[in-house]
Amino acid sequence: MNLLQSFIPITTFIFDLDGVLTDGNILVYESGEQVRRMSVKDGYALRLAVKKKYRVAVFSGANGTGAKKRLLKLGIEDVFLQVPDKKQKIEEYLELHRLQWKEILYMGDDMPDYSVLKMAGLPCAPSDAVPEVLQAAKYISTFPGGKGCVRDVIEKVLRLHDNWDLETSVVSG
Repeated sequence: MNLLQSFIPITTFIFDLDGVLTDGNILVYESGEQVRRMSVKDGYALRLAVKKKYRVAVFSGANGTGAKKRLLKLGIEDVFLQVPDKKQKIEEYLELHRLQWKEILYMGDDMPDYSVLKMAGLPCAPSDAVPEVLQAAKYISTFPGGKGCVRDVIEKVLRLHDNWDLETSVVSG
Protein backbone atom coordinates (compact mmCIF):
# COMPACT_ATOMS: atom_id res chain seq x y z
CA MET A 1 0.00 0.00 0.00
CA ASN A 2 1.44 3.39 -0.90
CA LEU A 3 1.34 6.18 1.65
CA LEU A 4 -1.41 8.15 -0.07
CA GLN A 5 -3.76 5.15 0.20
CA SER A 6 -3.41 5.41 4.00
CA PHE A 7 -5.45 8.62 3.83
CA ILE A 8 -8.48 6.98 2.16
CA PRO A 9 -10.16 5.31 5.21
CA ILE A 10 -10.01 8.51 7.29
CA THR A 11 -13.36 9.85 8.53
CA THR A 12 -12.11 11.62 11.64
CA PHE A 13 -9.31 14.09 12.31
CA ILE A 14 -7.95 14.39 15.84
CA PHE A 15 -5.30 16.99 16.61
CA ASP A 16 -3.17 18.05 19.52
CA LEU A 17 -3.25 21.79 20.20
CA ASP A 18 0.19 23.14 21.11
CA GLY A 19 2.82 22.33 18.50
CA VAL A 20 0.26 21.12 15.94
CA LEU A 21 -2.55 23.69 15.67
CA THR A 22 -0.18 26.29 17.11
CA ASP A 23 3.50 26.86 16.50
CA GLY A 24 4.25 25.64 20.02
CA ASN A 25 5.18 29.07 21.32
CA ILE A 26 3.16 30.85 23.98
CA LEU A 27 3.36 34.61 24.33
CA VAL A 28 2.98 35.54 27.99
CA TYR A 29 1.84 39.08 28.79
CA GLU A 30 2.80 40.87 32.01
CA SER A 31 -0.77 40.22 33.20
CA GLY A 32 -0.09 36.49 32.94
CA GLU A 33 -2.42 36.03 29.97
CA GLN A 34 -1.09 33.44 27.55
CA VAL A 35 -1.60 33.84 23.80
CA ARG A 36 -1.12 31.22 21.09
CA ARG A 37 -0.58 31.70 17.36
CA MET A 38 -2.63 29.70 14.82
CA SER A 39 -2.60 29.52 11.02
CA VAL A 40 -5.47 30.96 8.98
CA LYS A 41 -4.72 28.35 6.29
CA ASP A 42 -5.14 25.57 8.84
CA GLY A 43 -8.37 27.30 9.90
CA TYR A 44 -9.71 27.24 6.35
CA ALA A 45 -9.06 23.50 6.04
CA LEU A 46 -10.58 22.77 9.45
CA ARG A 47 -13.74 24.69 8.59
CA LEU A 48 -14.00 22.97 5.20
CA ALA A 49 -13.59 19.54 6.80
CA VAL A 50 -16.45 20.32 9.19
CA LYS A 51 -18.59 21.63 6.32
CA LYS A 52 -17.91 18.42 4.37
CA LYS A 53 -19.13 16.37 7.38
CA TYR A 54 -15.81 15.01 8.64
CA ARG A 55 -15.51 14.66 12.39
CA VAL A 56 -12.82 16.96 13.83
CA ALA A 57 -11.66 16.94 17.45
CA VAL A 58 -8.88 18.50 19.48
CA PHE A 59 -7.39 16.95 22.62
CA SER A 60 -4.83 18.85 24.68
CA GLY A 61 -3.26 18.68 28.08
CA ALA A 62 -3.10 22.49 28.06
CA ASN A 63 -5.70 25.06 29.00
CA GLY A 64 -5.96 27.09 25.81
CA THR A 65 -9.25 28.90 26.31
CA GLY A 66 -8.49 31.48 23.59
CA ALA A 67 -7.64 28.72 21.14
CA LYS A 68 -10.83 26.89 22.12
CA LYS A 69 -12.90 29.98 21.27
CA ARG A 70 -11.28 30.10 17.82
CA LEU A 71 -11.86 26.37 17.22
CA LEU A 72 -15.51 26.68 18.23
CA LYS A 73 -15.83 29.62 15.82
CA LEU A 74 -14.48 27.33 13.07
CA GLY A 75 -17.25 24.83 13.83
CA ILE A 76 -15.21 22.34 15.85
CA GLU A 77 -17.43 21.35 18.75
CA ASP A 78 -15.23 18.59 20.17
CA VAL A 79 -12.46 20.49 21.95
CA PHE A 80 -11.10 18.83 25.08
CA LEU A 81 -8.59 20.77 27.20
CA GLN A 82 -6.61 19.83 30.30
CA VAL A 83 -6.75 16.15 29.35
CA PRO A 84 -4.36 14.23 31.64
CA ASP A 85 -4.47 10.97 29.62
CA LYS A 86 -5.12 11.55 25.92
CA LYS A 87 -5.26 7.89 24.97
CA GLN A 88 -7.94 7.10 27.55
CA LYS A 89 -10.01 10.19 26.69
CA ILE A 90 -9.78 9.49 22.95
CA GLU A 91 -10.77 5.84 23.48
CA GLU A 92 -13.88 7.10 25.31
CA TYR A 93 -14.55 9.50 22.43
CA LEU A 94 -14.24 6.71 19.85
CA GLU A 95 -16.60 4.50 21.83
CA LEU A 96 -19.14 7.31 22.23
CA HIS A 97 -19.18 8.01 18.49
CA ARG A 98 -18.81 4.36 17.42
CA LEU A 99 -15.51 5.00 15.65
CA GLN A 100 -12.63 2.63 15.05
CA TRP A 101 -8.95 3.49 15.28
CA LYS A 102 -8.47 2.68 11.57
CA GLU A 103 -10.67 5.71 10.68
CA ILE A 104 -8.61 8.10 12.78
CA LEU A 105 -5.93 10.48 11.56
CA TYR A 106 -4.14 11.72 14.66
CA MET A 107 -1.50 14.43 14.55
CA GLY A 108 0.72 15.08 17.55
CA ASP A 109 4.14 16.56 18.13
CA ASP A 110 5.43 15.56 21.57
CA MET A 111 5.66 12.71 24.06
CA PRO A 112 2.08 12.98 25.45
CA ASP A 113 0.93 12.09 21.91
CA TYR A 114 3.08 8.98 21.54
CA SER A 115 0.63 6.38 22.87
CA VAL A 116 -2.19 7.77 20.69
CA LEU A 117 0.02 7.76 17.61
CA LYS A 118 0.69 4.05 18.18
CA MET A 119 -3.09 3.35 18.02
CA ALA A 120 -4.25 5.70 15.23
CA GLY A 121 -5.01 4.38 11.79
CA LEU A 122 -2.91 7.19 10.34
CA PRO A 123 -0.42 8.65 12.83
CA CYS A 124 0.90 12.00 11.61
CA ALA A 125 3.37 14.61 12.82
CA PRO A 126 4.40 18.13 11.90
CA SER A 127 7.94 18.43 10.55
CA ASP A 128 9.22 19.88 13.83
CA ALA A 129 7.91 17.15 16.15
CA VAL A 130 10.23 15.49 18.65
CA PRO A 131 12.30 12.54 17.30
CA GLU A 132 10.23 9.82 19.03
CA VAL A 133 7.02 11.17 17.50
CA LEU A 134 8.61 11.47 14.06
CA GLN A 135 9.62 7.83 14.37
CA ALA A 136 6.07 6.77 15.35
CA ALA A 137 4.42 8.76 12.56
CA LYS A 138 3.40 7.10 9.33
CA TYR A 139 3.17 10.52 7.66
CA ILE A 140 5.35 13.53 8.47
CA SER A 141 4.10 16.79 7.04
CA THR A 142 6.60 19.03 5.32
CA PHE A 143 5.11 21.87 7.39
CA PRO A 144 5.86 22.63 11.04
CA GLY A 145 3.27 22.98 13.79
CA GLY A 146 0.99 26.00 13.46
CA LYS A 147 2.23 26.68 9.94
CA GLY A 148 0.18 24.50 7.63
CA CYS A 149 0.66 20.91 8.83
CA VAL A 150 -3.04 20.61 9.68
CA ARG A 151 -4.13 21.88 6.27
CA ASP A 152 -1.63 19.50 4.67
CA VAL A 153 -3.27 16.36 6.08
CA ILE A 154 -6.86 17.58 5.79
CA GLU A 155 -6.35 18.60 2.18
CA LYS A 156 -4.93 15.16 1.30
CA VAL A 157 -7.98 13.36 2.73
CA LEU A 158 -10.49 15.76 1.19
CA ARG A 159 -8.83 15.59 -2.24
CA LEU A 160 -8.83 11.78 -2.17
CA HIS A 161 -12.58 11.86 -1.46
CA ASP A 162 -13.25 14.61 -4.05
CA ASN A 163 -14.25 16.99 -1.27
CA TRP A 164 -11.59 19.64 -1.90
CA ASP A 165 -13.27 21.77 -4.50
CA LEU A 166 -12.66 25.29 -5.70
CA GLU A 167 -16.35 26.13 -5.62
CA THR A 168 -16.79 25.68 -1.88
CA SER A 169 -16.13 28.84 0.02
CA VAL A 170 -15.74 28.99 3.77
CA VAL A 171 -14.55 31.75 6.03
CA SER A 172 -11.60 30.64 8.14
CA GLY A 173 -12.31 33.05 10.98
